[in-house]
Amino acid sequence: MSGLANVLVVCAVVALVIVRQFKAQQITSDRRWWVIPAVLVFLAVREPDVLDPHHQAAAIVLLGAELLVGLAIGFGWARTTHVWTAPDGSVWGKGTKATAIVWGVGIGLRLGLFGVGALVGVRQGSAALMLALAATLLVRSGMLAQRAGLLRPAYGVADAAYEPMRKDPV
Repeated sequence: MSGLANVLVVCAVVALVIVRQFKAQQITSDRRWWVIPAVLVFLAVREPDVLDPHHQAAAIVLLGAELLVGLAIGFGWARTTHVWTAPDGSVWGKGTKATAIVWGVGIGLRLGLFGVGALVGVRQGSAALMLALAATLLVRSGMLAQRAGLLRPAYGVADAAYEPMRKDPV
């Protein structure tokens, strides 16, 4: 896939994720929460620009930092998402103001890493950004699935009427 197509894929995923995070979304128990991150990783590792061949050591450090930022954003995003149980037993989540702050700080850190890479002459492609976004989505989705499992009533939906709005234990 071309660099422009990669940028469009990343922008589309980020736009979709940001818009959806501030609407209440049901957190399902299906095991497909890892599919989008897996597709992003697949697309990223197919690209030849994952590491700059002329500055491999610096490119590895920048990629590692990008992945750490992505993991931190995913963790912060999951921790700042409000999660609750509806009266029917379904689990819902919605981003908060703190979630927006996490995203803002994360984007600022990523721009800073891009600037550092430009200063030291490392050519950075969209593959590193896709890997970091995959890490973000993987951590966030996994943590929310875990939190949803902690909230889901083990005694059945019929008994959920007695405890209509259980709070998130995490």
